[in-house]
Amino acid sequence: MKKQVSVAFMVCGLLFTVCLIVANIVEQKLISIGGIEATAGLLIFPVSYIINDLIAEVWGYRKVRLIIWNGFLMNFLVVVIFRLSILAPGSVNFTHQAAFELVLGNTERMVASSFVAFLFGAFLNAFVMSKMKIMQHGRGFSIRAVVSTIVGEGADSLVFFTLAFTGIIPTHDLWMLILTQTAMKTGYEIIALPLTNVLVKWVKKHEETDVYDNNISYNPLKINDL
Repeated sequence: MKKQVSVAFMVCGLLFTVCLIVANIVEQKLISIGGIEATAGLLIFPVSYIINDLIAEVWGYRKVRLIIWNGFLMNFLVVVIFRLSILAPGSVNFTHQAAFELVLGNTERMVASSFVAFLFGAFLNAFVMSKMKIMQHGRGFSIRAVVSTIVGEGADSLVFFTLAFTGIIPTHDLWMLILTQTAMKTGYEIIALPLTNVLVKWVKKHEETDVYDNNISYNPLKINDL
């Protein structure tokens, strides 16, 4: 008998992937929040970490590992389609090629930096969630959600801004970007915690699932280990 796919798990995976794709599209716009400059990706990217926390908490590290790689591959596919769309000859009725390239044509350095940073941050976030859940015997979800976000978002910001902007902006400004982005994304997580707590409890009850990652491999490449 084939196993049924959990609707809740499928929806979480889809939402996770959509957040990543949208964040990469809108991140080129700089916005101001309380006088602090940030990218528009800040509006949606932290949601992917909230979903990461939820999947790791309910279904465990092995399931979130699958979702992370799926999100990565779908994001890569979108970037390839964007590049092909830019390179394809435009119709005589299409007069916005420059704007099209500006919005969808990130440089190779930015794309590579984003992909590497995402993998570092997402896997560290899931690892910390998983290990802390075992250490805390399932209690204190809010604490591990915040700690895992600080570690994951911190790693993501550190890797991304270092790879993308080293040699382009001064070192002091680079560190300020890393710290402010990490702080703002963690603040986002804290503000959303009441809703996240309710959602996690509801999903656990609905799915009748609460996985503890005892004696598993944390190797990010063991995708087939479900």
